[in-house]
Amino acid sequence: MPRRIDADPSVAAVILAAGASRRMGRNKMLLELDGETLVRRAARRALAAGLSPVVVVLGHEAERIRGALEGLPVVFAVSPDYTGPTSGSLHAGLNALSPEVGAVVVMLGDMVHVTADSLRMLVAAARGTDAPPSPLLVVSRYGDVTAPPLLFRRALFPELLAWTGEGCGKAVVQAHRHDAMFVDRPVSLLADVDTPEDFATIKQGPAPHG
Repeated sequence: MPRRIDADPSVAAVILAAGASRRMGRNKMLLELDGETLVRRAARRALAAGLSPVVVVLGHEAERIRGALEGLPVVFAVSPDYTGPTSGSLHAGLNALSPEVGAVVVMLGDMVHVTADSLRMLVAAARGTDAPPSPLLVVSRYGDVTAPPLLFRRALFPELLAWTGEGCGKAVVQAHRHDAMFVDRPVSLLADVDTPEDFATIKQGPAPHG
């Protein structure tokens, strides 16, 4: 039976920020929203939520991403094949975690409305159950859509490392869906940035609450 997370030393974050941003035409992690690059925004919120360590997975324009995160106490991992499936970046992030880490929250750097409170809610949900077994997986749910951030306990790391594909461990999430705990969040928080049009829409609209 897995231990409850509050018996584990830490819950880490892995921020996937390695992609080439082909649809955007330039590195979307370096776009600025409210005076802050998207990658720094994600890392700062992970730190504010108390996640430790915060691992940022690099690939495309790695040195520029490092520069954008200067001064933040984050750890870097490098995806050797960042042009391949997203799973390669996730594997790089997981392999950077020490054995003492009991769980990880996987985040996408371009989901700009994920707040520190959203991240805390995942950890609280995993810690908040007294009835065994504790959930191996905590999933953010936006209406009918499940999406990151996602919390995986260490017991699922071998499955994540064996999985290959796009998304944040999509096959592992599906395999454990019936045993997962879901945290419902407003649909307005689901937006991500893939194209210039996406970014323009986000910049023009009011910041959602929730």
